[in-house]
Amino acid sequence: MAISSLTRLATSTITSPPPFATALIISRYFTKRIIFTTATKEKNPPRSFKTMSSSLNSKVIAPYGSWKSPITADVVSGSSKRLGGTAVDPQGHLFWLESRPSESGRVVLVKEDGDEPIDITPPEFSVRTLAQEYGGGAFRIYGDTVIFSNYKDQRLYKQSTSSKGSCPVPITPDYGGPVISYADGVFDARFNRYITVMEDRRVSRTNSTTTIVAVPLDGNIQEPNVLVSGNDFYAFPRLDSKGERMAWIEWSHPNMPWDKSELWVGYISENGDIHNRVCVAGYDPKIVESPTEPKWSPTGELFFITDRKNGFWNLYKWVESKNEVLPLYPLNAEFARPLWIFGMNSYKFIKNEAGKTLIACTYRQNGKSYLGILDDVQGSFSLLDIPFTDIDNIASWNDYLYVEGASAVHPSSVAKVTLDGRKVVDFKICWSSSSDCLKYESYFSQPELIEFPTVVPGQNAYAYYYPPTNPLYQASQEEKPPLLLKSHGGPTAETRGILNLSIQYWTSRGWAFVDVNYGGSTGYGREFRERLLDRWGIVDVDDCCSCAKFLLENGKADKDRLCITGGSAGGYTTLAALAFRDTFKAGASLYGVADLNLLKAETHKFESHYLDKLVGDDKAFFDRSPINFVDKFSCPIILFQGLEDKVVPPDQARKIYKALKEKGLPVALVEYEGEQHGFRKVYIHPTVICIWFPQG
Repeated sequence: MAISSLTRLATSTITSPPPFATALIISRYFTKRIIFTTATKEKNPPRSFKTMSSSLNSKVIAPYGSWKSPITADVVSGSSKRLGGTAVDPQGHLFWLESRPSESGRVVLVKEDGDEPIDITPPEFSVRTLAQEYGGGAFRIYGDTVIFSNYKDQRLYKQSTSSKGSCPVPITPDYGGPVISYADGVFDARFNRYITVMEDRRVSRTNSTTTIVAVPLDGNIQEPNVLVSGNDFYAFPRLDSKGERMAWIEWSHPNMPWDKSELWVGYISENGDIHNRVCVAGYDPKIVESPTEPKWSPTGELFFITDRKNGFWNLYKWVESKNEVLPLYPLNAEFARPLWIFGMNSYKFIKNEAGKTLIACTYRQNGKSYLGILDDVQGSFSLLDIPFTDIDNIASWNDYLYVEGASAVHPSSVAKVTLDGRKVVDFKICWSSSSDCLKYESYFSQPELIEFPTVVPGQNAYAYYYPPTNPLYQASQEEKPPLLLKSHGGPTAETRGILNLSIQYWTSRGWAFVDVNYGGSTGYGREFRERLLDRWGIVDVDDCCSCAKFLLENGKADKDRLCITGGSAGGYTTLAALAFRDTFKAGASLYGVADLNLLKAETHKFESHYLDKLVGDDKAFFDRSPINFVDKFSCPIILFQGLEDKVVPPDQARKIYKALKEKGLPVALVEYEGEQHGFRKVYIHPTVICIWFPQG
């Protein structure tokens, strides 16, 4: 039955949204049989329930994993709008970029306009850049104008934001297809042009050319003028207020931008070219650092973030006359995030009531984000009390901050924070990825930040543990819950303890869920981040297994009902854990890596040398590739893959699927047409996996 049911699922390609999200149900009985079936609707639990008492406050005693919940797959997929950035125009209007799964992932620029926000982007356009595949920095507001990248052709367009129904006008050439992408641009009023990062894939997708270019805004479409070139990658071109100096970040293979990068400043001549340049940070071989996010203050001083000295991304200022940099507020905390996408804004310049320039900024420490006001002259920092425990980008206007953030009870949101000096006097949610999710609040599981020992004596790692939570059900005291462990992507990234209905889907049904920040994750400084160097597939796997062991020892999970899941790099960790360890009983890999050598050969330029530092020599590439050790797999696996994925191409999933199938293991592969790296459409969501362990 197990094999026949799986054969019916086999490998399937989904081209249009089904009425319900497809779910994989893994039923594990005490007889140790594992049955795979597919379902389009949630089924009732297979055994009867017993009520504790007849009182109104009583709960139903039911096995973990069998609880009923109103947080369905439809609810989860309907709450998955994504935020792509915010901006404020000179009149104080808030703009945000919103990805809509209900429109096949179309990305729309929206303008706050009273009680009814209005779409700026016409239906035939989508604001998204493919620069470095992960994109970001796809639009820029200047006055009543927006410049944006259009997804279909990747050209830059200019559009009025004040005229309703205005039509976008292209400002870059048509190359016959989406072969050139732009990102992270800024307006240059001095020369009436738009300065931006340009990625040219006309010759090679895997070895594209990246430059900083100037695009004229006079209405004449012509080839962009190259201002800076010669290195492998560029980001954050930023002009001072007079348009006389430009700062930027650059780096080269085999480094990723968080390994080692350089901050440069170029002086702009009367004809608009860069005629002189100086390296501000990253040039000294004795100092390992990765500067990021340069910005010019209103008075013309250059600020940026780097991780020199203490190994944490802190704020610094450049003293131009001496070509030296000064720390502003040293702290063992991260004031920035890894540069996976363009256009991040971790700090903004604001003015107080006396007209003094201050810095509104956010930092992350011990698994929590903080917002505050920094006075760089006095060296003081004033914390601002807001409900968010996780903060990404900041925008500002007058006495307001617009903060992108979340918490254990707030999904991804944009909040308007009203200031009176250095105090918060009002906090209002302007946008939410799930505006009606609070009606399920009684079902929400609160994350518990845990610190657990790793296999290396004296080294700990971190995770967010979500206990099973449901106001109507509880399990017997003797039973321990099944556990779903998630390994985040990246791997140079961080999971955060925020409201995610994908997680609440599980916990409200009686599952425990744990989201692991293994060694190599960000948020804990360079030393923690570099634990993964030469040891990807070892440290991450060990830490995930150590986390599961820690929870077992503390009575928070059932050792016979442990599952693991992850996407991208987390998918690799999932497959490696199933191949090289015997901790988990089932797994789900979303666009994960099975063959490290194949990934190195096929992936895009941005990550083409990423593995050199994460894996090591040729032997390590072979020894840590799950595809080479199919004989070590022993449990059911399901694979999900987008067919247009350029980061982890479909061959990865197809190869491991074929190998596991030939071995005779229960395995399924679900492919999605039109999907790239990360699923964007309404019917695609990590919670398409429904794993169910009823007893009896």
